[in-house]
This record gives sequence, structure tokens and C-alpha cells, in this order.
Amino acid sequence: MLTKELLSEYIDAGAAKRKADMAILGGTLINVNTSEYYQADVAIYKGKIVAVESDISDYIDEHTQKIDATGKYLAPGLIDCHIHVECSKMSMTRFAQAVVPHGTTSIVSGLDEYISVIGVDGLKAIFEEVDASPLKVFWALPYKTPYTIPVSTIAYNVTAKDHAKYHQDPRCYGIWELVREAVQTKDPDTMEALVLAQKYHRPIFGCSPLATGKALNEYLMSGVRVDHESYDHEEFLEKARKGIHTIIRESAVTKFLKENVRAITEGAPGMARHTSFCSDDVNARGILKEGHIDHMIHLAIAAGVEPMTAIQMATINAAEAYQIDDHVGSIAPGKDADILLVDQPGTFQVETVISKGTLVTENGENKFHYVIPERTDDLLHTVQHTPLTADDFAYHVDLDEGTAVVETINSIGPFMRKRRDVELEVRGGIVCPSAEKDVALVSVIERYGLNGNMSKGFISGWSFQKGAIATTAAPDDNNLVVAGANYEDMALAANTLIEQGGGQIVVIDGKIVSFLPLPIAGIASDLSPEELAAKENELDNAAKAIGSRLPDPIFYLSFLPITAIPDLAITDGGNVDYTKLSYFDPILELKK
Repeated sequence: MLTKELLSEYIDAGAAKRKADMAILGGTLINVNTSEYYQADVAIYKGKIVAVESDISDYIDEHTQKIDATGKYLAPGLIDCHIHVECSKMSMTRFAQAVVPHGTTSIVSGLDEYISVIGVDGLKAIFEEVDASPLKVFWALPYKTPYTIPVSTIAYNVTAKDHAKYHQDPRCYGIWELVREAVQTKDPDTMEALVLAQKYHRPIFGCSPLATGKALNEYLMSGVRVDHESYDHEEFLEKARKGIHTIIRESAVTKFLKENVRAITEGAPGMARHTSFCSDDVNARGILKEGHIDHMIHLAIAAGVEPMTAIQMATINAAEAYQIDDHVGSIAPGKDADILLVDQPGTFQVETVISKGTLVTENGENKFHYVIPERTDDLLHTVQHTPLTADDFAYHVDLDEGTAVVETINSIGPFMRKRRDVELEVRGGIVCPSAEKDVALVSVIERYGLNGNMSKGFISGWSFQKGAIATTAAPDDNNLVVAGANYEDMALAANTLIEQGGGQIVVIDGKIVSFLPLPIAGIASDLSPEELAAKENELDNAAKAIGSRLPDPIFYLSFLPITAIPDLAITDGGNVDYTKLSYFDPILELKK
């Protein structure tokens, strides 16, 4: 925390009256402020950059740690503009261990998945963990939780009272992920939160997929500043033309960069200066294989974006969009000492990382000691439910024998679900799933011990032939989601996760084929990135063994409760039609 005494030290260090702790010598600066490349040395004192000059000899003494950057380029630390860290299933420490070596030194996050389980006050332990890591988290308070419309069950609901409290907290940097539906319906808590944001000059971070024309104009009247959800380059360009700081998303399963960057390369090149990058949702295996924000720089350059422009999109643009450029985004006096040594702008291979003024990796070799904190009971025992039976998952109807026409949630992409009506057999008063017709069962179970809600419905597009899969990591409410073709396997999957305090699982013919424990709030693990990636591959292979043809069945499953994904979803409250913002009955017709 900055004090008058520390500020006085920084001022003296800027005047070379106090000598630098670290000096980076002989490198070529990538100046994202002026779009220039030139030789410059950098002096660092107590985590801050105090000088960027052609000669910093006055700032150095025998105690200064010297980093030789000869032949290298100096880039600012990269920023992920919008990410749900919890969806990676990595604890904050393990996430830092995965992404910082790739040059990501700052992220913007609502930590909303943690909030749904442990509340806002529960974030104290998470912030302490972040502070001990080399990664910065610029936190924004969710506009409201739960995000689901109609409201689903979570352990803690964020209201306007939280905004009145936390917008005065120095850790809070804005309002997180304002969805268009909350503006459209003029939700009272949301309206009050937006007024408070303007009162305290807090930026509003948006989420408005498929919003154009009048719908976009309506949404922009909320005061939203940035948006990370555009499904095509025309939507992306319209948002930019209307003053939004646009964010290109390239997540584990939603690959939008190639399409959205066309707004720059084919549309309006000038909008690049107001465009940034985010990953939104990533996993360990993807990071280890491809990288993180550095991967987006590579993709943008390959798509025709100039290297300097791509680097600006990953640094200064992001910092300015989220109003954190007084801390990060460029290599300049007064900014945090987050600096990368890369081979050259066009290939951007990160070799050395300095974050928070500390040498984290040097020439690809780890120099940081990552310490896993001791986990408290309130983080480790969050799944509360009595055991379930196979019959709990059967869909009972008031017809003994015949057929039922059902409305299924048909997954046609990771962020698109459409209606598909199918006629299924009814036997003994139960609607039967059908592998031949590509219809499986799905259920969402409230797992906080609050009301015992359990919804049931039907999914298609999954090609399930047998077995079941389940997860307690399922934004936005992180309830227990189970899908499958066999009631007994669904019960075994659910009960295992209840007994083990959370995780992800695949069950086939009464046997647990793969199980990933997620003991931290039922959504995260302290496994190393390499260990977690191996378990992700195992889970994926097991899920595909039940017949699923989806690229990542567990990931798709975890996203089924997100009501903001058009058009259909399912929460513990029931099946949801996004277009009407209301529940629907999946049983359309019963026939004798």
C-alpha cells in the first residue's frame, strides 16, 4: 500500500537519490505510448519503474541487480482484460504459475465464481493469495449475482448495498460484466449499482452478445465502457463506432479472434488503438500448449495486424480501456515494474519476465517460489447435499405408456444453444432418453444446502450413447450439473462429487472412469498446471468414450446454466428461454 513515506522514497528514486534495486540494460524499448522502438535502459525501485533512459548509470550502485537485455526487446507486461480465473480450475497461485511465464502479469476479473460460493467478504483469502503471487488482479465487483435470469440459487447474492460499500474500497476497479438483460429489464439493484458507479467514477465493464442497432443503443445508455462479447466483425465494428472499447475474445472453446480482427484488417484500422484482448475462460492444457495473451498477439500478427499494434492491444490499450494505465500498460517512470524481454516484436517469444519488480522467469527458467497457502474449512467444504438415487434423475410424467414431445436444449456451439423438438418414448410414466435420436438427460442440483432445488431437462447435440458426466464448476452459479444417458450413472456421478466436496467426473456402466477433485470452493484445484492438464485430457477422453462428439464436453456442460448464452439454458430453478427471460416446460405434449 502506498504511504506518504513510500511516495517520498519513489520521488527520491526518480531523481537518482536512491539507487535502483534492479536495472535492465542494453535492450530495445517497445514504446507502446509513441509506437517507437529505441535503445533504453530501465531502473526499478521497490516494484516501480523510476527511469527509462539511454544511460541510467546514475541510478545504479553495487547493490543493484543487473539484467542483461542485449539483443532483446523490452515489452510491458501483458494484460488479460476479462477472465474468469476459476473456470481454469486452477487456484490463483497455480494460475499465476501457468500464465506469468507467458508474459501475462495483470488480469481484470470479477472473481465472481468465488463470490457465488464464499461471498464477497470471503475474497479476503483469495486477495492474500494473489498478493503472494507474481500476478496482479484488478478486481471489479459484479453488477449483481446471480447473473441468471430468472434468478438461480447461489450462496451469496451481490446487491446494491455491496456496491455502496465496495466502490469505496481501493481494491475495486469497476463494475464487472454488466449483461444487457439487466439493463433491458431495468433491474432495481442493477440500476442503483450503475448510479453508484457514476457517482464514484467507476468504469462499467460490459457483456452484450449479438447487440446491435436499438438494442445496443439501449444498452449503451447504462454508461458501459468496454465489451468483450461480439460474435462477428460487423457487430464488433458497430460497437467500436459507438464509442465502446472493444475486446477480442479467444477462449478455450470460443475462438473469436480470427473473425473479430477483420473489423480492423478489413474495416476501420483506426479502431485498433481502442481494441484489447481477453481470454475469458481458459484451461491448463490450452495454456501449456499455446500460451495465453502472447498467443493472441501471435494470432493477430498472423492475421495481418502490425506487431506494434498487436502489442499495444495486449498492453496500453487494455490499461486505458479499464482505467488502470496509471499502474500498468507501458514501460515508463511511475508505472509498476512489469517488463518482458522478448526476442523481437514480430515473433514475440517471451524469454524473461519481471513482474511486481521481481524476476519471475529468466531465459525460460523459473526463478519464483510459488507457495500454496493453507486452505481453510470455509473454502474446502462447500458442497452440501444428501445422497441422490437413480429415480431422482428420471423425468416422471402423468402418462404411463406412450410418447412425449420434448423441447431439448440443442448445443450447436460453445456459445449458442437452440431449440430442437423431439418425440421420445414414455415407459412406466418416465420419459426415456434416446441415443438414436441424440437426446440425453440433464439435471442441475442446488449444492449449497439452501433449498434443495433440482431441475431436469433434455439436451441434444451431445451424441451420448451411455454413461454420465458431472461438474460442480459451472458458472454462473456453480451448482451441480449432471448429464447422461443412464440414471444410475448420473446418481453415482452426482453422489461422488457431493462426497468429495466438488469436482468433475465421468461414469460409465457403474464405474468411475475419470475424476478430477476440485476441493477449493468446489471449483478449483492446487494441482500443478501440468498435473491438471493431464487430468483434463483424461476427462475429455473419458467423456468422448460415452459417445460425445463435442470438442470439450465437460466445458460445454459447465456452461449450460449460463442464461445469457442464447437461446436456452438450465439452472437449478428450471429450463430457461433466454429470448423470453423466463422458464419453460420441456414437455410440450404427451400422447397415449
